[in-house]
Amino acid sequence: MDKKELIDRIREINATAKTEFLAEFSEKDLAAYLEHLMELEVEELAVCH
Repeated sequence: MDKKELIDRIREINATAKTEFLAEFSEKDLAAYLEHLMELEVEELAVCH
């Protein structure tokens, strides 16, 4: 994913994250943050079911 795609995906999960703020980070950092958010989503789904 390129930087824009990473930011778009992050904002799908965390709508409070501002595009301008996220744009300050590297693709590597954004990818790590997205991975973290996806892990949290999986944990939430496991708790809810």
